Amino acid sequence: MKTELFAKELQAPSVVGSYSPADVQFLLKDLSDITLERGTEDREEAIQSGVHYSEMLPVEYQPTDDYIQLFHDTLEESAEKVATAAGVVAELILRKRGKHTVLASLARAGTPIGILIKRYIQEVHQIDLPHYSISIIRGKGIDENAIRYMLYKHPDHEIQFVDGWTGKGAIRKVLVDACAHMKDKYGVSLNDDLAVLADPGYCSETFGTREDFLIPSACLNSTVSGLMSRTVLRDDLIGPNDFHGAKFYKEWLSKDLSNLFIDKVSSCFKRIEAKAKETASFFELHPEQTEATWKGIQDIKRIQQDYGIDDVNLVKPGVGETTRVLLRRVPWKILVDRLDNPNLRHILLLAEDRAVSVEVYPNLTYSCCGIIKPLRKGEVEA
Repeated sequence: MKTELFAKELQAPSVVGSYSPADVQFLLKDLSDITLERGTEDREEAIQSGVHYSEMLPVEYQPTDDYIQLFHDTLEESAEKVATAAGVVAELILRKRGKHTVLASLARAGTPIGILIKRYIQEVHQIDLPHYSISIIRGKGIDENAIRYMLYKHPDHEIQFVDGWTGKGAIRKVLVDACAHMKDKYGVSLNDDLAVLADPGYCSETFGTREDFLIPSACLNSTVSGLMSRTVLRDDLIGPNDFHGAKFYKEWLSKDLSNLFIDKVSSCFKRIEAKAKETASFFELHPEQTEATWKGIQDIKRIQQDYGIDDVNLVKPGVGETTRVLLRRVPWKILVDRLDNPNLRHILLLAEDRAVSVEVYPNLTYSCCGIIKPLRKGEVEA
């Protein structure tokens, strides 16, 4: 390993977020006192004009009472399903990597999933894995200082990257490139395997399920992600020895559901332990079942052709990505595999709330797909 990997002193990160430090440590610079938010229409025009999405933040969508109730109902219905998927991923991580593993969740959607994996391993296997939340940004790469910090703190551990779900695999591709860059720059070898709860895009080899279902943590923004914003990377705010930045929305503590989500799902671990181990064993015996075929991208190409969309980044497949489109972008339309799909209740509610048209699009690999309204050519958000 090259000596310059640890040549620059990295300060311990600020304690931010509403999660317990025992669950996760955010390797993020606190930008809470800086105004970074821009309105949805304004931000969309900036992004499609070439401003990088990581240089500003969306105004956080404040859901209606009906939508909050839907979150609670969905959590009640799906907690055991989410717990099973988290347990499968946790079992696979232990079998593939061993107990000397650092969990590195990709902020922010990966953070609650990383906490669930950590808690499962702690409860079922009595192993306490270190867990951090770090930034990765399409077009800019991974936070190298965060990687260096983890390697310095845990020199005998292997890093396992964790995210919530896959769409068309954009972040997985960024991770692959980032790991190759770390090898070239520092001589450090990282495993670019990305463990996810759900892999409807067939982009990962380590996953809990490939069903495109609603993960309740995808329903909301910061109030189910430790009250943290999306990550920010701007030269005037982030210095060479800083971690990427984010805001901690302390003012919404009374509305925070982050720990409620974690505790509810974690309470199911004992009930699903046997099933999680059985499924992980099946995947081990049948590696062809976990091959990353990237078949979801064929859907995207078909949609692009049918709707005359030049920029692939305007097409956001899967329940999680479609939710993001409705919460913080300017959606054009939502495509669904069928209207009676139980995974789509919150999508239909959000679409109605925002007056976005919903169309049935048969033979989708995914449950749904969000299409962003094209404004002009330029860089758009991952």
